[in-house]
Amino acid sequence: MSITAAQVNELRKVTGAGLMDCKKALTETGGDHEKAIDYLRTKGLAAASKKSGRAATEGLVGSYIHAGGKIGVLVEVNCETDFVAKNENFQAFVKDIAMHIAAASPLFVRREEVPAEMIEREKAIYREKAKESGKPAAIIEKILDGQINKFFADVCLMEQPYVKDPDKTIETFLKETIASIGENMSIRRFARFVLGEGLAKKESDFAAEVAAAAGQ
Repeated sequence: MSITAAQVNELRKVTGAGLMDCKKALTETGGDHEKAIDYLRTKGLAAASKKSGRAATEGLVGSYIHAGGKIGVLVEVNCETDFVAKNENFQAFVKDIAMHIAAASPLFVRREEVPAEMIEREKAIYREKAKESGKPAAIIEKILDGQINKFFADVCLMEQPYVKDPDKTIETFLKETIASIGENMSIRRFARFVLGEGLAKKESDFAAEVAAAAGQ
């Protein structure tokens, strides 16, 4: 069954859930509006959206160290109250997000943070690839939209598939946790450190590696 944009928009107005969540709900329920509302409520997505306008100024800075100390992550996750910040479920969520960042290495939290020049550079690359295939200009622009969305899914934390459950994105995981805990939450920022990243090796170290490789 084909789900129309009007159906998605109507469901979004009623529930406040995200567009993709509304489309999935309608698809799963065969386009039945009432059943789609129940679907979103069951998943906790409608309730999470209602909480999204409340201020989240408390929270926790969590950390995760991986690979024998070679990868480290710090992430700030905000909630509404200090009481929830001390909640085991909230703390587990923060740890899971830090672990995901260590594994998936996102560059930004949300697509709004991606610099315009980076997006344009990606578009230029995709556009040239599409031109080489001989596709019409109108088709190329549609291809660009899809490629850019894939790019955002690669580099933006909220759009990445959750490493522990690839069927859901980090955004969906966040919304489910908001509904479970009962407070608004927000992943504000993170830093990912890789041992030695950006450092140039000494010439002697490089020579030693070459010699070792040659001896193999």
